[in-house]
Amino acid sequence: MTLYGGLFDIEAKQKAIDQLEEKTYAADFWDDRAAAQAVLTQLSRRRELVKSYQHTAALLEEAEAALELAAEDEGFISEAEPAARQFLRDLERLELSQLLSGDYDSHDAVLSLHAGTGGLEAQDWTDMLLRMYSRWADNHGYKLEILDILPADEGGVKSAEISIQGANAYGYLKSERGVHRLVRMSPYDTAGRRHTSFASVDVLPQVADDNEIEIAPDDLRIDTYRSSGKGGQHLNKTDSAVRITHISTGIVTQCQNERSQLSNKDAAMRMLRARLLDLKLREREAELSALRGEQSEIGWGSQIRSYVFQPYRLVKDHRTGFEMGNTDAVMDGDLDGFIAEYLRKYARSD
Repeated sequence: MTLYGGLFDIEAKQKAIDQLEEKTYAADFWDDRAAAQAVLTQLSRRRELVKSYQHTAALLEEAEAALELAAEDEGFISEAEPAARQFLRDLERLELSQLLSGDYDSHDAVLSLHAGTGGLEAQDWTDMLLRMYSRWADNHGYKLEILDILPADEGGVKSAEISIQGANAYGYLKSERGVHRLVRMSPYDTAGRRHTSFASVDVLPQVADDNEIEIAPDDLRIDTYRSSGKGGQHLNKTDSAVRITHISTGIVTQCQNERSQLSNKDAAMRMLRARLLDLKLREREAELSALRGEQSEIGWGSQIRSYVFQPYRLVKDHRTGFEMGNTDAVMDGDLDGFIAEYLRKYARSD
């Protein structure tokens, strides 16, 4: 059985791959590095799609074979059901990948998390969100790197910058940009009262190549300082933390998570490139609504999603109406339903 051959148009994509590969063989291919990088990005994106298609097609064959056996012998039903479920999951992911048409959807993502209204509660909530995205990345085979983190004195996290690396990471995670609201019985309230907390999540595409964003060395101010945090043998005794200021825009990035100054500088530069790219995208008025949602005050009335643990259990996305009652699964990284509904709505409004 052909797997939606017309819908995914794999033959056309394979021809496009052949044409792009032909361009890379040209003797002057690297004369224009920016153009060459654009070709390689397109080539990688199409190869990944064809690979995903082939993998899903193989799952379909396995599911069909298992279902045929189950039709003849009910003892094989236990094998057929998980095979069919795995195929449907992969098929949905393959279909969603067709909705990722943005210029930077195939890029890695940089997530910035900030505690908002709610004090200690909000800081704990930010830590919970950090764990949720870490589990999501792990569930999908993505690599997660903590670029910078500012722990709260009494527990939780005030802010964190993380990089999630893998095919289409930004395309999927751009749906998470906005304010996230938590309602629960506070473990920090001895009276057992219900509290509402807020945290903001910003999502930026990570620049794949230095040539995409040009930064003049004399437009940077680089300061080093001693890492802060808990004491003891792990406290860095040297000025390994790095703060970079982009003078012309005033954008500041910093990193103190790594042990070496060089590693911290590299992480801070990656964050700076991501923020400069975001600034560039926001300056394109025609693409503003597609590439960056409006960011409101981190508080009442501005949330994109609510996570209610008390008096009932429900996670609801206010943009799409999609909801899940299994809050534990969501906090363990089960975000695919929310991401899928956002991408479908985004595609319909395009």
